[in-house]
Amino acid sequence: MASRTEKDTPLTFEPIKRPRAFEEVCERIRHQLSIGALQPGDKLPPERELARQLGVGRSALREALRSLEIAGILQLRNGAKGGAFIRPGDPKSMTRVMQDLVHLGAISLDDLTEARLLIQTGVARLACERATEADIEAIGNNIDNTAEMTRLGRHEERLRYAMEFYRLLALATRNEILTILVDSLTDILLRFLRGIAGGAPQASLVDSRRRFFRHLKARNADKAARELERHLTELHELLNRFYQSSRREEIDKPTPRRARS
Repeated sequence: MASRTEKDTPLTFEPIKRPRAFEEVCERIRHQLSIGALQPGDKLPPERELARQLGVGRSALREALRSLEIAGILQLRNGAKGGAFIRPGDPKSMTRVMQDLVHLGAISLDDLTEARLLIQTGVARLACERATEADIEAIGNNIDNTAEMTRLGRHEERLRYAMEFYRLLALATRNEILTILVDSLTDILLRFLRGIAGGAPQASLVDSRRRFFRHLKARNADKAARELERHLTELHELLNRFYQSSRREEIDKPTPRRARS
């Protein structure tokens, strides 16, 4: 093995970065949750005692508790019966994180469509297998309501029913994780759609829903998944055309001339 010489680049090590105290406190509390030592509804020890147990200052502890409150893990209550309580799991916290990513530009329309195609077609297949008669009836009623709102030109209500369709389909899978994912993706889609006047009404939506419903009732998973995939692809193309047109309009806008002082 070749030996090092004086001409070699000196061997250096990066300094070890110690986590800030409040981050370590957050990790300790999360660990207690992961092993089941803390359950929803449990109250943490009083602030002074908890700071003593963890060996941190009260300012670091308060920062950690605020961080966990923002993350949806803790609820901080004031008053004689107040304190820091473990909150029940809230699936909406995932939706809020994904919404933030949309606002920051980290989730694109292409990302959204790709994820929805993968997840929604799988949901359609499971729904064909697991949906009860009550599930099928609820989905059928939803499609009827979508058709009626379309006929009446009530676009906001039509949009609400169109989005509810995905939740009903997810609920029919009896899979809580899929329901959470579908809710999150649908909420993001809604934000894109609200950028279009009338919620991007598609004349073909009701016909597509009717075809899907026939396949669902027949328990034909392949045809149901293909119909949903076709609809999602058409919706993506519609949204893409709209946002590309909007970007061109922004680019073509004349820049206001500055008044001379």
